[in-house]
Amino acid sequence: MKNKQNERKVRLAGMGKALAGRQVCFDDQIRYRLAPGETLLDLAQRAAEEALEHADMKISDMDCIVCAMATPLQGIPCNAALIHERMAKGLNIPAMDINTTCTSFLSALDTMSYLLAAGRYERVLILSGDTASAALNPGQKESYELFSDAAAAAVLTCSQADEPSAILYGCQRTWSEGAHDTEIRGGAGLLPALALTEDNREDYYFDMKGIKILRLCARILPDFVEECLKEADVRREDIRLTIPHQASKALGVIMSRLDFEKGTYIDRVQQYGNMVSASIPYALCEAIEEGRIHRDDLVLLMGTAAGLTVNFLLLRY
Repeated sequence: MKNKQNERKVRLAGMGKALAGRQVCFDDQIRYRLAPGETLLDLAQRAAEEALEHADMKISDMDCIVCAMATPLQGIPCNAALIHERMAKGLNIPAMDINTTCTSFLSALDTMSYLLAAGRYERVLILSGDTASAALNPGQKESYELFSDAAAAAVLTCSQADEPSAILYGCQRTWSEGAHDTEIRGGAGLLPALALTEDNREDYYFDMKGIKILRLCARILPDFVEECLKEADVRREDIRLTIPHQASKALGVIMSRLDFEKGTYIDRVQQYGNMVSASIPYALCEAIEEGRIHRDDLVLLMGTAAGLTVNFLLLRY
């Protein structure tokens, strides 16, 4: 690697995932939505407990809890505090949120790896997941039939000197000309929940302008990916598996435009759809469980998010 200063000796010690309990089908597409009485906190806890079990650790072993989610569970406190209440009440483990919507897991993994490399922490629990179905507009077929509710979690630790595991390169960019192509305008500071009326109800639904997003991605992603590969000094054929954000049914079109051949990347849009912040870690966890990724493999995680934000993260698993 050219950018050795970018390398951080950290390791994914364990991962876990959880799907919502209600299955919905749209033609040949399968989606998962929360079952009656089920909450995102339930899914996040299940995923976190599985990640801790795979890492052979307990919540009390964690030095920090990070929620990397796209949407708030409630106005305040932060999502991580509510997870802390569920899993670590009585412990003084710090808890924080890191949010870049759909790529929140990559942003959290990248950011927290520096804190581990600097010695601030040794073991961090990162949770991602969203209840996309809570704000879907039944009148917008494109988005209504795209999303699933799910959660995924990872235990990130410092790797030993003799272990190959490391984050080798990371890059994040934002093109805010796409800021309003994927949004929920209502429910926060600019348009509070109490301002909801029958006339502005659609402002409180998820709104996606799919064609505009696709055009912007097609324009900016090829150069962005080429630049990242060049800076990381890595070729596509060196990468064992690429795990992109499962943004839409156009995933294959975009990956082809980026010169990634079918079979070299994960596409689970038909089986799960877009799981928002859980998409990438869920697919990563599944790939590990299926034996598609082994220790010392080079893995690329990348995706787009509302903003428009783009992340590229290269790791040695």
